Amino acid sequence: MRLGDARTGRLAGNLAAFGRALRRAGLPIDASRIALAQQAALLIDLDRRDDLAAALEATLVSREQDRAVFGELFEAFFRDPKLAHKLLAQLLPTSEGRAEPDRRRARVRDALRAPPAPTPLAAPKAKDQEYEFDATMTASDLQRLQHADFNTLTAQEYALVERLARETRLVMPELPARRTRPGWRGPRPHWPGVMRRAARTGGELLELPRLQRRRTPLPLMVLIDVSGSMERYTRMLLAFLHAATRPHRQRDVMAFGMNLTDLRSAFALADTDAMLEQTNQLIRDYAGGTRLGESLAQLKRHHGRRLIGRRTVVLLITDGLDTGEPALLNEQLQWLRLHSRRLLWLNPLMRFDGYAPLARGAAALHAQAHAMLAVHNLSRLQELASGLARLLRA
Repeated sequence: MRLGDARTGRLAGNLAAFGRALRRAGLPIDASRIALAQQAALLIDLDRRDDLAAALEATLVSREQDRAVFGELFEAFFRDPKLAHKLLAQLLPTSEGRAEPDRRRARVRDALRAPPAPTPLAAPKAKDQEYEFDATMTASDLQRLQHADFNTLTAQEYALVERLARETRLVMPELPARRTRPGWRGPRPHWPGVMRRAARTGGELLELPRLQRRRTPLPLMVLIDVSGSMERYTRMLLAFLHAATRPHRQRDVMAFGMNLTDLRSAFALADTDAMLEQTNQLIRDYAGGTRLGESLAQLKRHHGRRLIGRRTVVLLITDGLDTGEPALLNEQLQWLRLHSRRLLWLNPLMRFDGYAPLARGAAALHAQAHAMLAVHNLSRLQELASGLARLLRA
């Protein structure tokens, strides 16, 4: 028995809202998965609750650790309204001050309580992000958040870790520039300064100012993956990079998925929340696929001159799950390595013990990158910020 069309009416809206709730709970859900779930609902009899649950689980769940979260959230979302208070009493913890709340129920609780976000990267107002360290936030809690994977954080923990990430500063190494400035060390005298000082002392030359080379930080280019598999990491890393590189003038930030998006106008804004809102408006292929080879070809064709004299440090942030042509990817990665000072691959998948870059895109990145670094938690970001200059010297 068919109970209407899954593409229209209240069922379509409920499926879309259920997908957004799963996304807030930490599942990698995008628009294509929600559309696939609607197509699956057309192929089953909607009078059987277990059939609908199986169809949605087959289309929306791709990881084993998310099945339990999906089951509890499905029961809470598609429940009988008369039993709502009873099911919520079973799902929500009885005390908010427990030392170790159940992680799965916390994710379900936050997904049910959080308001639907109008845009994937839109940030709440600043007054909504005011969190205080009270007695419940002990040293052990802070230590756990330092090493917690971004993909496992609840909504409140994610906001707190994002605030801590914004306070981290990325120090770039400095090299002598071509231009000079007056100083006391250098191979050439600063003759205008010599004449001014001699005029003050009646022609006697007591000091000999010299010209010394200015020191400038290395140019920085950031290429960040905005595909569906990177959804939980993209916002965190964008907020971190915007705040960490704010004093750095020579920085270029590009987002890539199916195409390349220039984020220079967004990163020119002083406020990080405004940057995230502007970024969300600029990116048209957010939470889609990844074609790194084609994106790098666009970088070479339209923005190749930004790689200044093989002095630019390139941070390539992706999990390496590329869906494009391997030959094109290898060719463009060789060009990028040749025209940059260092090509550093920041890989969130290094959170897994024994990770090996076996996928085609990951293998090509591993062969061309100068180093592969982990960026899946706050402690790794802080290590990157403090040790980048030391890594480049090594």
